[in-house]
Amino acid sequence: MLLGVIADDLTGATDVALMLSREGMRVVQTVGVPQSADSLPDADAVVVSLKSRTNPPEEAISWSLAACDALLGAGAQQILFKYCSTFDSTDKGNIGPVTDALMQRLGVEYTIACPAFPANGRSVYQGHLFVGAQLLSDSPMKDHPLTPMRESNLVNVLQPQSKHAIGLVPFSVVEQGAEAVRAAFQALAAKGPAIGVADAVTNQHLRTLGKAFAGHALLTGGSGIALGLPDNFRAAGLLQSQRREAGFAAPKGHAAILAGSCSAATRGQVADAKAKGIETFEIDAVALAEKRLSAETVLAWASSRLGAKPVLIYSTAEPEIVRQIQDRFGRDAAGAMVEHCLADVAKGLTAQGVTRLVVAGGETSGAVVTALGISMLEIGPEIDPGVPWTLAADGKRIALALKSGNFGTPDFFTKSLVMLEDTQR
Repeated sequence: MLLGVIADDLTGATDVALMLSREGMRVVQTVGVPQSADSLPDADAVVVSLKSRTNPPEEAISWSLAACDALLGAGAQQILFKYCSTFDSTDKGNIGPVTDALMQRLGVEYTIACPAFPANGRSVYQGHLFVGAQLLSDSPMKDHPLTPMRESNLVNVLQPQSKHAIGLVPFSVVEQGAEAVRAAFQALAAKGPAIGVADAVTNQHLRTLGKAFAGHALLTGGSGIALGLPDNFRAAGLLQSQRREAGFAAPKGHAAILAGSCSAATRGQVADAKAKGIETFEIDAVALAEKRLSAETVLAWASSRLGAKPVLIYSTAEPEIVRQIQDRFGRDAAGAMVEHCLADVAKGLTAQGVTRLVVAGGETSGAVVTALGISMLEIGPEIDPGVPWTLAADGKRIALALKSGNFGTPDFFTKSLVMLEDTQR
């Protein structure tokens, strides 16, 4: 193994796994903390997907360190801590606390923080994160139900979370190339451990940053920061130059879509699917809490509708409705209640012959894959930037498209399933 990746949620893990695969690495994704180094597969890169983005910081640290130890034990020469390109976190973490813990475990004096992903409109300029043309604080992320982001200056976001100094490596330095970037990070750490927020607005900036960290034990960022890492291993003679194209064949069976995210992108995708005539079932969180609705109710509705067309089951709602539900039942309790329901629905759907499943939302995807008992995923073709089809590599063969709530074009749900029409087996 050359690269070990620790991702703080499932869809973020598939995102970075796709990036590395496209750049020529043999990649396998595992679900949850590996039992041991021996349990990890043979690959150029192994991506460990955790469900630690919104967990208590102590739990996120414990899981991340356990994953790090397993990856190092399997021979990983470099560790990447991958988080969302919208830097989802609170003043308590978990990006800062996990980064601090990994820096200590790996004995590094500095590392990078860069969530930029230009292909999906995420860029960092003068330390400020933009989502498209909007500052993060002006984007729909300001209303995220779990991690509302109302500050765009990433130095200001990260400093309360970390015990280390947080500095900026600006656009003007990144433009000068890898040597200038490396010198800037060393200067930041001259007085003690430091984390540098790095500007990046193009893929070339990301490749420059990756080159600057060749041979360094730890990087942190969105999937974009992984763009230049395979070239480092290739230049060192550790990775074959040719790209490997893996075949992908989806198992025959019914298709279904589960949407738990309440992001603006997912709301648009639900609306698009409805407009195209896909039959839908809306999960009412209040009815769920009051026991007037259950997974069994949803499955009874779906059983007579599974067939030539997919069905869509969603809990997606507008921000104001989400706030009302959280105020009534509690933020964490409301989210967990819906996740558990969708996870139970996923189990029931697969028992009814669903073998192609689209899931929207990082937390929802984690709950669904855990409920299905999947511990390893093979990475397939790209649907939209940052979102591939995957195949369950253990247990029942299921094709899964696991989508971050913020990702994908408006027609993502229908487009993703059309892709599989010529790949059935």
